[in-house]
Amino acid sequence: MEAHLAFPLLVALIGVALAFDFLNGLHDAANSIATIVSTRVLKPQYAVAWAAFFNFIAFLFFGLHVAETVGKGIVDASIIDPQVIFGALMGAIAWNLITWGLGIPSSSSHALIGGLLGAGTAKAGLSAVVWSGVFKTSAAIVMSPAIGLLLALLLVLIISWIFRRFTPQGADRVFRKLQLVSASLYSLGHGGNDAQKTMGIIAVLLYSQGMLEGGFHVPFWVVISCQAAMGIGTLLGGWKIVHTMGSKITRLTPAQGFCAETGGAITLFMATHLGVPVSTTHTITGAIVGVGASRRLSAVRWNVASSIVIAWVVTLPAAALIGAGFYELTRLF
Repeated sequence: MEAHLAFPLLVALIGVALAFDFLNGLHDAANSIATIVSTRVLKPQYAVAWAAFFNFIAFLFFGLHVAETVGKGIVDASIIDPQVIFGALMGAIAWNLITWGLGIPSSSSHALIGGLLGAGTAKAGLSAVVWSGVFKTSAAIVMSPAIGLLLALLLVLIISWIFRRFTPQGADRVFRKLQLVSASLYSLGHGGNDAQKTMGIIAVLLYSQGMLEGGFHVPFWVVISCQAAMGIGTLLGGWKIVHTMGSKITRLTPAQGFCAETGGAITLFMATHLGVPVSTTHTITGAIVGVGASRRLSAVRWNVASSIVIAWVVTLPAAALIGAGFYELTRLF
């Protein structure tokens, strides 16, 4: 049986987890607001407030399947201790800060999962890995942007046919209103999927300390704390990444912004229902590429898109190495 942490240290570690959740909101604010900002539907300060509100209330609409996957479906819950949690969180936080500073829209979700894998294997080797959960998550790295892309492309085709008799200005007016709906749905999906990853981390930490009666579950105070931390992070925004997502990949009209957000939201809703911790960054990038490619392939700045793909590939192993390093560091003290 692992030695239990002193209560102040346990509180401090939960604080680190909530700091990651805050940073996740800060880092991923662009996913929710880039399209409505770049199409000038909302000013940035109003857009982040809109996204933060829907981030916070997401717990009212979704179950906690993703939290359960992260808590016990990536690394065997029986080997998790405070040192593993610390290593996982620091791996994710360090990688988030690096990519945020460079303006690269990498995945906070996969940074956390990479950190957890790195710290878990540093402690107990590959036998600690729950391979079914890792394969499901790895498949989502490929599937979520592909599904987002296809859904956004399909929506563009449907909307082009429905609005074929509208003038460009008339369609623009309609979609400037509809984009508020699509942005709120996307923010709801973002809050529903991403905040649950930190919920899973805090719940498995409490479980390792014998503080969950009746087996592994996510206490309500953990749910509210994580949704609030993510909402506050979103409220403060991540402007470098907004620029990359909103205008560097392709130029968007309000109709295209609506299609990208709606395609991304449907993908996130499905993944959250199935308990798959997907990347909101991957999903919205795929959707934005889809609407850009619907005009013509040259409308997408493929050099920017390819650099984002490289960041996706590097995130898991990079965060895992950092997470393992921080775990080893804790053993020196």
